Amino acid sequence: METVLQAFLGAVPQATAVWLMILLALAIAVAVAALPRGVTAPVAPAADDNRFADELEAAAVEAARTADRRRTEWLGAQTAVDEAWQAYEEAAEAARRVAAATAFPLMSRRRKPGENVDRQRYLHRAATELCRTQDLSIAQLNDVFAHRGWNPRLHPVQQEPELRNAVRAHRFEAYRKAVERERAAWRGAEAAAETLRSLRADAAAARLSGPEAETAGRHWWAEQWTPAELPAAA
Repeated sequence: METVLQAFLGAVPQATAVWLMILLALAIAVAVAALPRGVTAPVAPAADDNRFADELEAAAVEAARTADRRRTEWLGAQTAVDEAWQAYEEAAEAARRVAAATAFPLMSRRRKPGENVDRQRYLHRAATELCRTQDLSIAQLNDVFAHRGWNPRLHPVQQEPELRNAVRAHRFEAYRKAVERERAAWRGAEAAAETLRSLRADAAAARLSGPEAETAGRHWWAEQWTPAELPAAA
């Protein structure tokens, strides 16, 4: 009897320890079950948590369209420069040929009655035809009809070199303006490309920084761009 009692008393601490462990495990399970879902494990930020990066990426898409359009305009302006130079060279060559063909002076003779009127009509008709083919400008045609810098009494052979020189001057002016437009188009294309590069870099940085940088980024964005200057409106 005494041996059994000693064995029972010796097993009590072990049983108590087992029960305590079971109770502790149950308490931990109940505590874990009571926690809100989603708190037990960190999750990656949702897409809506970084709206600033989304806005920058959307602006970059619009900026890409603008950059493509500006580059197309620049390429078109380059083609216009080449065409204007070709037209000038053709006009200059025509002026040289006419000047060489009319280098010899005309024989002086008494003019017939009404010949000056015929010469004036020839000049007006020839200038009008050149203006119709865009070889002369409207301003030059007005000068011809107003006889500003033009002598309507000259023989048609003598008028032809003057007309060709006027065509050459008009074509050179058209070339000069085409060069100016091409340079302006190039500057616009470069500015659009730089805006696109900046937006893409900012969008990538905002995406990597996460939602915590959204507030500061919005403030910077508001300081850099006014509504009228947003790349989407370019």
